[in-house]
Amino acid sequence: MENERRSSPIKNFVAGGVGGACLLLAGHPLDTIKGILGLYKGIGAPLVGVAPMMAISFFGFGLGKQLQQTDTSQDLTHTQIFLSGCLAGIFTTVIVAPGERIKCLLQVQVSGRTPKYSGPLDCAKRLYKEQGIRSVYKGTLLTLIRDVPSNGLYFLTYEYLKNRLTPEGQSVTQLGSAYILLAGGVAGILNWTIALPPDVLKSNFQTAADDKYRGLLDVLRTLLREEGAKALYKGFNAVFLRAFPANAACFLGFEVALKGLNWLAPGW
Repeated sequence: MENERRSSPIKNFVAGGVGGACLLLAGHPLDTIKGILGLYKGIGAPLVGVAPMMAISFFGFGLGKQLQQTDTSQDLTHTQIFLSGCLAGIFTTVIVAPGERIKCLLQVQVSGRTPKYSGPLDCAKRLYKEQGIRSVYKGTLLTLIRDVPSNGLYFLTYEYLKNRLTPEGQSVTQLGSAYILLAGGVAGILNWTIALPPDVLKSNFQTAADDKYRGLLDVLRTLLREEGAKALYKGFNAVFLRAFPANAACFLGFEVALKGLNWLAPGW
């Protein structure tokens, strides 16, 4: 792989935030197709969550590369790129796990007649008050199982395709926008290919009563017994329809922001 320059976690953090905003702007209309004027309705709250999450993800990836890149003249191996992506998954799990636990509980109660929680903050407070921090972080192991390998593959796929698509003799930094979009979109699809099954298991586990499952394997066994293997890819069409454009936009936004930061602050 051609080495661009020494990785800067701080620049990755800022550019990752821009990438996260682009991801949401590209993917949100597919979540809320209700006419032209309503495409971006209610985007404020998700933006506050997604942009920082992607900033932390890209920060973790940049830090992983920096920690492993002892010699800037040497390119990182595919394994090192994968491990850097895995670190990004660990970083995001810290904030993603409780957020998704709360989101799942709020989504489940929508169909109920008398909602138990009035909103995200109320849900978090009640969970902590009733059962402590462990309840807030219920499902963290499944979140790690979902996000660590999928993030490793996500970043590895993007970096690999970016280098493969770069013409012989040219710098990877000169790669055109169309190729960046292609690499980012494919990375997004592969990411969800391996992330969706544990995501389904995680949602089932986080929304279940505390005594329903004995452990993670019990969640899997119960789902396979009651709904079959196809249940592991529940929501497949919606997720994959969104994955390509959203992640293509994410990486393009990241690259454009990173180029701008390299120009403004080359010494960072």
